[in-house]
Amino acid sequence: MCGVFGIFHHPEAANLTYLGLHALQHRGQESGGVVSSDDGTLHAVRKMGLVGDIFDRRKLKLLPGSIAIGHVRYTTAGGSLPKNVQPLTAESRHGAVAIAHNGNLVNAEKIRDRLEDEGAIFTSNSDTEVFLQLLARSRGATLDDRLQDVLGAVRGAYSIVMLLRDRIIAARDPHGFRPLILGRMPGYEGCYVVASETCAFDLIGAERIRDIAPGEIIIISDEGVRTVQGPAAPQRSCVFEHVYFARPDSVLDGKSVYELRVRMGERLAAEAPCDADVVIPVPDSGVVASMGYARAAGLPFEMGLIRNHYVGRTFIEPKDSIRHFGVKLKLNPVPGLLAGKRVVVVDDSIVRGTTSRKIVKMIRSAGAREVHVRISSPPVTWPCYYGIDTPTRKELIASSHTPEEIARYITADSLEYLSPEGLMTSVGGASGFCTACFTGEYPVRFVAPTSRRQLRLVEV
Repeated sequence: MCGVFGIFHHPEAANLTYLGLHALQHRGQESGGVVSSDDGTLHAVRKMGLVGDIFDRRKLKLLPGSIAIGHVRYTTAGGSLPKNVQPLTAESRHGAVAIAHNGNLVNAEKIRDRLEDEGAIFTSNSDTEVFLQLLARSRGATLDDRLQDVLGAVRGAYSIVMLLRDRIIAARDPHGFRPLILGRMPGYEGCYVVASETCAFDLIGAERIRDIAPGEIIIISDEGVRTVQGPAAPQRSCVFEHVYFARPDSVLDGKSVYELRVRMGERLAAEAPCDADVVIPVPDSGVVASMGYARAAGLPFEMGLIRNHYVGRTFIEPKDSIRHFGVKLKLNPVPGLLAGKRVVVVDDSIVRGTTSRKIVKMIRSAGAREVHVRISSPPVTWPCYYGIDTPTRKELIASSHTPEEIARYITADSLEYLSPEGLMTSVGGASGFCTACFTGEYPVRFVAPTSRRQLRLVEV
């Protein structure tokens, strides 16, 4: 999760970054920030909360300059604390630098311990600060050398955007776990944009050029766009981006998220048919897949659950108490569509099962005669170490319970998942994706913490 955005050489850089973060708000709702560069001087506005609450005209006027980067945060490594709000900034002998990071470094604690032993002082407990510390300590003769030093040392998931006074640097980890796209602003010579998703381009009128390749480092300056090749590895983009995280109107790695989710629903209908009267989604995550399911099954599609869009996504909320209460705040059934009906309810995934249980009971309370749950991805049985705050394996209900047992727990008449083969067929093939949350096959080994301080960071 998390969303990053950067723009080079535009007279309203901060304003467009603010808009870009609005489009990426679904990727993180805990904090946001923008850093701009005005003749080499960095200016920052960062705060806990939603983008629309953080920024106003007065705040944006504090961000002069034609270069800016921004970030919306969803906590994985480090806590949900003001000191971890990004973009992080620092001064070094090479000059001022700001960085926004989407992903999670699996060896951050090991590097941090080594740097602290050498006398480094950290101002946050975010793994993102490791990039800054390594960059400041690099002995590389050129910027290219220093970037390769840094990115050669870290392991895990990163799509980063960095601001170095008069240029922007964008880089994607060797496996390409998290998305990062390059675009341009028509009508503005030399104006380039980078963002986590193309939906941010659509809002500001930018054009997609291409996805930044796994292991690629892009340097955007007055000389144009230059590529430096970083570490290489087989591509393993997160398949869950297509299942859930990305907005359906985005295009990732050249593929329409909307179209892939329709295919998931259609394949799910073929694999898990059901005698039913109506198909409804869990909004918003299950809407597109449920449309595909209804179409393939020849059943009516209805919005049987209405979402309150002024409440955040329950999966992202960091506290159990908020998540459980949030289900009631967020969704409300339409009894006229459900009463006396055999209902198929489609969602993207089941993590702990508590939310699904409440939703099924809500549908039954509206008068549904039967409730059949269909999930447009395979069972989530393993935690993610690459930037998704899934719980430990023992908290993942599918890791220790069969679909029949889960169906009884969530009080559904039946529960079926999309098969792993069905998912990979839907997204266009089995190669090029990370499926560790379904299979336990991790492309990059997770480095377990060894100290109490590290344990506390992981537990947060």
